[in-house]
Amino acid sequence: MSSKKPVKSRGRKAAVYRGVKCLNCKHPLDLSDVYCSYCGQLNTTKQLSLKDFLGEFIGSVITYDSRLRYTVKDLLFKPGTITRNYAQGQRLKYANPFRFFLSVSIIYFLIQGLISTFSENALFNINGSDDKAVIDSIIKTNSNAVTLNNGDNQDNIKFLKDGIVVNNDTLAYTGEKGTQDYKYISEADLDTIQWSNRIVERFILYRDFYNVSEIKDPVKALDSLKHKNTKFNRWVYEKNSAMDRVKENPYGFFNYMMGKIPFFLFFFTPFFAFFFWLVYSKKKYSYIEHMIFIFHIFSFLFLAMLISLIPDTIIGDQVVIGILFTLIGPFYFYKALRNFYKQSRLITLLKFVFFNIVFSIGATITALLFFSITAAIY
Repeated sequence: MSSKKPVKSRGRKAAVYRGVKCLNCKHPLDLSDVYCSYCGQLNTTKQLSLKDFLGEFIGSVITYDSRLRYTVKDLLFKPGTITRNYAQGQRLKYANPFRFFLSVSIIYFLIQGLISTFSENALFNINGSDDKAVIDSIIKTNSNAVTLNNGDNQDNIKFLKDGIVVNNDTLAYTGEKGTQDYKYISEADLDTIQWSNRIVERFILYRDFYNVSEIKDPVKALDSLKHKNTKFNRWVYEKNSAMDRVKENPYGFFNYMMGKIPFFLFFFTPFFAFFFWLVYSKKKYSYIEHMIFIFHIFSFLFLAMLISLIPDTIIGDQVVIGILFTLIGPFYFYKALRNFYKQSRLITLLKFVFFNIVFSIGATITALLFFSITAAIY
């Protein structure tokens, strides 16, 4: 009887398919090497089959699952400890903090969007009606009823269409609601205004003119107003169409804005990490490790919100997420500070209060910037 055992497996890991050179990086291998010691690829020369392909896919999922399992478990139940372990070198045990944050936040908004799509229809009364048609589209003009405050100088008057007149001082429109006068400011007069007020005045003027004339083409509108056809002026005027889209579908804008939150937080995290670096300057943690700590905090929040979607959807109220932000979140943040930075309870509590003040101010500024940027690119 032969001492050699028969090959039980004909899979890609079987010894009969092993080579003496890695097919991926060309690193020399021994026939006993199941994987390449240089790049980690499986040492096999077997042609890929559907069964092998599916097997490798399932295996990769299970491998990632172990990292995901440790990340989720320690993130939920060991605040701060996961960051300390990661900073001390346990990298393969956990998922990458940056990728995990983006993944869990995007998954949250996708699922939240799907749930809201089915549950918010009744709230927003989406039944195919066009509110704008009811609010804005009834414009019947009567050129004989136009009244101007300073209409003596006919050379300065430009008739855009029946019922709409622009002169150097007034933008007037006469319709079913009677004559409506709007303040008109020339380009030369705008140039004399302080720059911040100039932007506001320009936007108000363009909004009034847009509502009066219903001209959507910015080039045509600027020509009618005798304003410069610059990229900035066109952009300001085009925001009127964006405002109409928000009015027609506020829920769509809300979803659009919410979908940008993960990326917005991602780019603002370095600013938050700067305060941690200053407050904990005597600690030996690097600036990047402070960033990892913040990403773990944000990841916990999105993961907890993701978990709370199920009970809140069943209950029909925001009870669980309310408890998360008022009780669980602050306690988790305190424990994370205590476990990661290893300082006394009193010092940690004082820094906890300081960081909450910084986060409150920062969150307000960030929210305003976020809303402004989102509205600008919508």
